Amino acid sequence: MEQIIDREKSQKLYAQLYEILKGKIERGELAVNAQIPTEDELCKIYVVSKATVRIAISELVRQGYLSSQQGKGTFVCKRIIPEGLAMLTGFKELMLEAGINFSTDVLAQTVMMPTDDLDVKLNVPDDKHIIYIKRLRSVDNEPVLLQEAYIPHNVCPPLLKEDVANNSLLELLEKKYEVKITKVKDFIEISHLNLDEAKLLALSEGSVALLLEQYFYSGDTQIMYMRSIKRPERFRFQIEFERKSA
Repeated sequence: MEQIIDREKSQKLYAQLYEILKGKIERGELAVNAQIPTEDELCKIYVVSKATVRIAISELVRQGYLSSQQGKGTFVCKRIIPEGLAMLTGFKELMLEAGINFSTDVLAQTVMMPTDDLDVKLNVPDDKHIIYIKRLRSVDNEPVLLQEAYIPHNVCPPLLKEDVANNSLLELLEKKYEVKITKVKDFIEISHLNLDEAKLLALSEGSVALLLEQYFYSGDTQIMYMRSIKRPERFRFQIEFERKSA
């Protein structure tokens, strides 16, 4: 029997659709390499809008459950978790290329409710508070990197009072508050700047930029989602992982 979207639940529709499709994949009802129904078909099956379908599918792609092939459709992936990768520790903050000195402006450091699909990205109920930290990195007074971090409030409430302009979020979590980070997932793609992003990076709306999305975990618990946008013409992303012996 086909699962249905429950409009009486407080959970958002796209989150419900995400869970339904994820369950089908994990139970093998949608086999590896099988093509899933089209957007229109999913809209009819679950009586939801295309926007709802797109958010759910986008998150399943990000999580490695699905793969979109332009002009062909969306297919179920084989999710492989390599042995040992969950033991990665000592993560260093996302930086600009080694040797680059930059300044940081903290644009926001506050508490908010999950908006858009943040409850799905953080795997938290949509009625729970999250910490929002927004920082702008500049080199020689030129803005080059816009970074937004979202952390479930219960993970580390004191972050709201920390100096996040001069300290690494990851080091604060691990060293000061003993929130051990065991795994991270990175997704890099080309993005187009919206008006707010363009103004902060001193570019035109719609300009091309590099987008890095990171999902941080402590065991099976997701503790942070970070979104970083960088001007494409200057410097490189540098992400370091250190694998410590047991």
